Formats: sequence, structure tokens, C-alpha cells
Amino acid sequence: MHVRPISPGALVEELADRIAATPAPARVRVALDGAPPARPGDLGNALIGPLRLRGREVMRVSASDFLRPASLRFEYGRTDPDAFYDGWLDVGALAREVLDPLEPGGSGKVIPTLWDSAIDRATRAPYVTVPPGTVLIMDGALMLGRWLAFDLTVHLWLSPGALARRTPEEQRWTLPAYARYEDEAAPRDLADVVVRVDDPRHPAIIER
Repeated sequence: MHVRPISPGALVEELADRIAATPAPARVRVALDGAPPARPGDLGNALIGPLRLRGREVMRVSASDFLRPASLRFEYGRTDPDAFYDGWLDVGALAREVLDPLEPGGSGKVIPTLWDSAIDRATRAPYVTVPPGTVLIMDGALMLGRWLAFDLTVHLWLSPGALARRTPEEQRWTLPAYARYEDEAAPRDLADVVVRVDDPRHPAIIER
């Protein structure tokens, strides 16, 4: 294993180059997987401009908009790490409403958001048609190892100590779920690109 330091800006450019190298007619489904302190959403937003400069349209989706209703998420309480790991993300809806329609020959019709967890209500977002050549960038946590059909996966990895330090007190109950994710899903082995982000100002690509 080799760790290659890289600046945040160079990381964005390198990922944009890799994504844009996909043949233009294809829709590209990219996962940016990481716990909230790893800021996968920030990386997703940073990729939009560089990809458009490379001639690719971008659709941004967050897995946090595809959580299951509160009655299912909180069936075993609001701070159960196993329920958080196994039952919060609506994996079926992500596949059915976003990823599978972007398969080659798919309809291209997707729903950008499904559930507003803040008010526990469906967003009622309309379907949108994703043109050929578009890059779908989805950020979220605990997404790998769930048979979701991504074309490129990026895992933003925090060491256990860094994750504990950077997780707010009110969210520390989730730490056992991330430890389980490391043990059971092994996202660093599954991802196409692994970036260590213990210090977001000084990321490093882990090359295998």
C-alpha cells in the first residue's frame, strides 16, 4: 500500500479527469462514500464545475434524501447503531429510482429526492430525464457493499481516531456502525479510489 499526498484542488482535478474519460454517450454513476465528517457532499459539489469544463453535465444526488420513514428508522430507538447501519438507507429506492434507470439502455428517468427526513414526508419530487453523457454524483455514507450499481466508487476514509474526534457529540452513537462497516463491508477494498481525509486540508490517495 502506498499513500500519495495530494492537495484538495488536485484531488478534484484528478477525479474529474478520471470521470470525464468515460466515453461521452454513457451516463456515469459515481459514489462519494464517507461519514459526514469526511465531507463527501463538499467533494461532490466541488466536482461540478471541473466536470462541466470537461464537457460533462452533472446531476447531484445525496443518499440522505433516500432515507426510510422515521417509523422504520427508529423502530429500535433513535440511537441504535445496528438499525442505523442496516435500516436507515432505502437501498431499494436508490436502485429503483436513481441508479438502475441510468444503466445502458435504461429509461434515464430518475427522482432526485425521495424523502425529507427532517419533516418525515415524501418530497414528491418529479421525475427528471437524465441526458446521455451526464455524470451522476451521489454522496452519502455506508453505501458500498450493498449491490448498488455504481460505475466509479470513491471512499473517503477516516482513521477510527480521526472519525471519533471529528464526530459531534450528539452523533457519536453512530461510531459503532462505522466500525462495523469497516469490518463487514471493507469499503477500502471495494472502492475504486480511496482517499484518506484525516485532515481535510491534506488528503492522500491510498494506492494499492
